[in-house]
Amino acid sequence: MRVSPQKARLVLELIKGKRAEDALNTLIFTKKRVAATVEKLLRSAIENANYLNSEKGVDVDVDSLYVKNAVANDGPRMKRIRPAPMGRAFRYVRRIAHIELVLAERGKGHEGLVTTAGEETASAKAPAKRRVPKKKKTVGKKKAVAK
Repeated sequence: MRVSPQKARLVLELIKGKRAEDALNTLIFTKKRVAATVEKLLRSAIENANYLNSEKGVDVDVDSLYVKNAVANDGPRMKRIRPAPMGRAFRYVRRIAHIELVLAERGKGHEGLVTTAGEETASAKAPAKRRVPKKKKTVGKKKAVAK
């Protein structure tokens, strides 16, 4: 979408972690231009989950979907030139955002549910390597030898 990623992130932060239905309601009443596009993207993701449930036979409960991840990354930039006084030209950049939206199903131990306990136990089992600082070699002064 032709909007800066920073502006898109403002809207995406509003819906992260919310239920899909609540996220749609939030986007409907948000007064940002990018909110309409994010709403369209969210509706498409919900319909994709509905399609998986009805046509492909994947067990997905559409009512328990939530926004697991919402990211706006930089896209290619369009460099443009604006006329300036005295025959000069100023360059400016039109930014493009790539918006990614991930829905997951909450509950029932699905892989969409984010758990941090497994990551903590895995790191607790492995002993942490301790880094020992190396000793610096001391260079002694040469003694003058009288002959």
